[in-house]
Amino acid sequence: MNDLLLCKPGEIFLKGLNKHYFEERLVANVKRRLKPIGHFRVTYLQSALYIEAADDAADLDAAYDAVRKVFGIATITRAAACEKDKDAIADAIERYNDSVSDDDKIEYTDIVALLMSSISTIINVISYVLIAFVAISLVVSSIMIGIITYISVLERTKEIGILRAIGASKKDVSRVFNAETFIIGLTAGLIGILMTMLLNIPINIIVHDLTGIMSLKSELPWVGGVILVVISVVLTFFAGLIPSSLAAKKDPVEALRTE
Repeated sequence: MNDLLLCKPGEIFLKGLNKHYFEERLVANVKRRLKPIGHFRVTYLQSALYIEAADDAADLDAAYDAVRKVFGIATITRAAACEKDKDAIADAIERYNDSVSDDDKIEYTDIVALLMSSISTIINVISYVLIAFVAISLVVSSIMIGIITYISVLERTKEIGILRAIGASKKDVSRVFNAETFIIGLTAGLIGILMTMLLNIPINIIVHDLTGIMSLKSELPWVGGVILVVISVVLTFFAGLIPSSLAAKKDPVEALRTE
């Protein structure tokens, strides 16, 4: 950030075809006033005069006192040159406030940042609510998978007895039902990912048609898809552990007698 002087001319903007002549005369008068003080860069741009120190020896305070006496200068203000970026401007204001007293500090309010912060807060609240609903759905789904697996164990009691009779161990019986729950979780996860990818197509078409913003789109990152599939497999696997353990503990003789 570089300190400079921002000068506004008086009646030059009222001039007609000879306006350019008066602008050149004003710049020449300012340069003549500044020459004894030091080396300055003087730029006239968009009906404003910018004076910047060209070296460390140039004194802007002395330039301020000199330029304010130039005929044709209506206002002169200390300013700061910085990048055309909101954050850079905020940093320049903060550095200025640190170097002056409380009475001279600039009160700066970033309305856009406040609006974005409010929107982000609302989005976060909505996200937390959706996460809560999803978590409840996952718990209910896990319970239902456990119940379905237990029903499967009850309906296949005789098959469990046959497996035990032909030499299958308790671990083998347990692995059969664990494998089934694993396959159910994997299949459910893959179907969910496929449905999400298919639904993204009409969703993006509708969003683009309503907003006209082509960069705004719904998409599922491949990392997120893999994580969701893994979560589906893990939940179904753990939901089936208790029913598979009950199946492994069944007495083979009693299991064979079951109709």
